[in-house]
Amino acid sequence: MTIEAIAVDIDGTITDNTRKICVSAIEALRKAEEAGIPTIIVTGNVVNYAYAIEVSIGCSGGLVAENGGIVFKEGQNNNAVETMVERDFVTSAEKHLKEKLGETFDKHASHDNMYRLTETVFYKTLDKKIIEDALKDFKYNEQLEIYDSGFALHITDKRVNKGTSLKYLCERNGINMENVMAIGDSQNDEDFLKEVGYKIAVGNADDKLKEISTYTCEKFYGDGVAEAIEKFAL
Repeated sequence: MTIEAIAVDIDGTITDNTRKICVSAIEALRKAEEAGIPTIIVTGNVVNYAYAIEVSIGCSGGLVAENGGIVFKEGQNNNAVETMVERDFVTSAEKHLKEKLGETFDKHASHDNMYRLTETVFYKTLDKKIIEDALKDFKYNEQLEIYDSGFALHITDKRVNKGTSLKYLCERNGINMENVMAIGDSQNDEDFLKEVGYKIAVGNADDKLKEISTYTCEKFYGDGVAEAIEKFAL
């Protein structure tokens, strides 16, 4: 069994349900890095937040942000963020929703949307069905995906996801996807777990994610990440 890289989600995976990062996950990921196994951060978060997490932990594999919309790795692409898809469909959807939802849009839209380059996000104070209903008559609705990350609702472009962008990053760095261990907890992690050889769901993961996983951790959150790394990578 060879693990060439670890791909890991942030919220609900290396953090607990209040988004506090788990010390056990930090320690395990650093041990993997010391053993020559790079970690790739794969998240729905904005790229600047993902980069801060990457640097703070000491991860060296690069990152996928905004559910696949963004790829970044230091030393590549002239150290510039790569936008994997134009925002046209999402921008149009945002305008449509503002017209449909009015004040509801402003009340529930994420405060970090100003930093997002490829998607728009709502807090889970807004029901997903309200967004879906409001988009039914949107002419580009077929081009969109709405992900529930467990912490927020993400409207993204169907042409990219965590899996497509992780594959792109790994192939560019000569990493065999069959030798990647991916760890996640929620719906928007399915796409990148499906692309790799080692599919890991932490103990608190959605049932659907557990169904497609090759291993479900006994422990929750970062403790589950540490469990998987100790069991399969170290």
